[in-house]
Amino acid sequence: MNFELLFSPASSAHAGQPVRYALTGAKGGFARTLLAQTRLMERLVPAVLCDLDVAGLRAMCVELGFDDAALVDCADAASVAALDAGKIALVADVALIASAQYDILVEATGNPSVGYRVAVAALIAKRHVAMVSKEVDSVAGVSLARLAERQGVVYTTADGDQPSNLIGWVTWARVLGLEIVAAGKSSEYDLVFDDATGQVTQLDQTFAAPELAGLMALGDDIPATLAARREALRGRKTSATADYCEMSVVATNTNLVSDVELLHYPVARTTELADIYALREDGGVLSRAGVIDVFNMLRRPDEASFAGGVFVVVRTFDAPTWELLAQKGHVVSRNGRYACMYLPYHFMGVETPITLLDAVLHGRPSGAARPAQCVVLAGRANVDIAAGTVLHMGGHHHDVTGVQAVLLDRNNAPADVAPLYLAAHTTLARNVKAGELITIGDLRNPDEALLRAWETGCA
Repeated sequence: MNFELLFSPASSAHAGQPVRYALTGAKGGFARTLLAQTRLMERLVPAVLCDLDVAGLRAMCVELGFDDAALVDCADAASVAALDAGKIALVADVALIASAQYDILVEATGNPSVGYRVAVAALIAKRHVAMVSKEVDSVAGVSLARLAERQGVVYTTADGDQPSNLIGWVTWARVLGLEIVAAGKSSEYDLVFDDATGQVTQLDQTFAAPELAGLMALGDDIPATLAARREALRGRKTSATADYCEMSVVATNTNLVSDVELLHYPVARTTELADIYALREDGGVLSRAGVIDVFNMLRRPDEASFAGGVFVVVRTFDAPTWELLAQKGHVVSRNGRYACMYLPYHFMGVETPITLLDAVLHGRPSGAARPAQCVVLAGRANVDIAAGTVLHMGGHHHDVTGVQAVLLDRNNAPADVAPLYLAAHTTLARNVKAGELITIGDLRNPDEALLRAWETGCA
C-alpha cells in the first residue's frame, strides 16, 4: 500500500476535512492507544466517545492532552447533535452515538449484544465500521459484512489487532502466489527461560522448569520435543479464549481452518516455526495444509519477543531462492521445503488509524470483502453444568464459566452447535455433561438479534 495516499486531499470527498470517528469501550486499553495516537494526527479526530465510566474517560482524555473544555458530557441525543465543531461528545449510552456527526465507528466494547447493535445502527446509517470486538465478529461478522456491502459502506477488522494484521499478511502471501500451509500468531505472553536459574517468567509469574535447559533445541523428533516442553511446564495453562476468538475472525476472512479444535499451541522458538508447522510426513505437527494456529513463544531473556506478532508458513518453490534467503537469516525448515515469514509485532491502536483512513478515504476494508463462515468458535463444557446455570462471560480473556473454547471446522461441526459468544450470558435449558458441545437448543434465552445474525451468516 502507498501510505501517502491516505493523506492525499485529492483522494476523497473529505479533501481538507479530518476523518471523524466514534469509539465505544473508550476507556479500555485498546481505546487509549488509539486516542493517544490520534493526538499526533491532524487528519483524524474523535467525534463521540462512549464508555460507562464517563468521568474516568474524561480524566484519561485530559491525561492524553485533549482540551478539557472540548470534552462535553452529553446525556441526550439533542445535546450530542448540538455540539459545535471541534467538540467531543462523551456519552455513557451507545444509543446516543447515532446523533453524532462521524464517518466511522470503532466498536471496542467486547460485548456481543451491545457491539452488534451499535454496529448495525452505524451501517444502516451508512457509516463505516471498524470492528475491534472479536466477540461480536465471531458471531455476526459475516452478517455485518453483508449488510455493509448492501449499504455501500465498509465493514472491516482493525489494523493493530492481531486478526487484521494476520489477514493482511495472508493476503500479502497469496498475492505473491505463495501456498500457505499454516498461518497464526504467538500467544499473548512469552515463556522466558533463564538458563542460569532454570526459571521461566511469564508476565508477572515465575516458576521452575529446569528440564527446559535440555529442550531449547528442537530435536529430530519434533512432536517428542514439543511434548517434553509441555511436560516441563507442569500443566500450566498456555491457551486463551481470546486466541481462539481471534483465530475464528481470521478464518472467516481467509478460509483457513483449524487443524484440531484446541489448536496445537506448540511451545516454540521463532527459528523453529517452519519445521513445526510442516505436514506430519515431513516431521511436523499438521495433518493438512491451509490451517490456522497459535504458538507459545519460548525464548531466553536476551532474545527478542515475537510480541504477539503473526506468521505464515509457506511451501518453498525454488531451492536456490530459499537457500539464498536462509543464508540471509530467514526461517527455512531443515529439509528446505517450508519457510516461515513473520511480522513480530502488533501495535494495537497505534496502527488502527491506517484502517480508519483507508476505509473512509478509499472505501477499502482491511479484511476480506466477502467473508464466509468456515469455522465455528464453539464451547465444550469442561465440567458438568446444571440446567438453569447462567453462562457468565468475564475476565481479561472473556472466558465463559465452565466452558472451554474450541475452534471447529464448520464442515465437520454439528449443525446446531452454538457460537460461544451467542451462549455467553444465556441460561442453560438442560443439563450439559462435561465434554459436550453447547448447542443452540441448550440455550434458554439467546439474544434473538445475534441468533438471526449467526443464522444469516451461515446461510
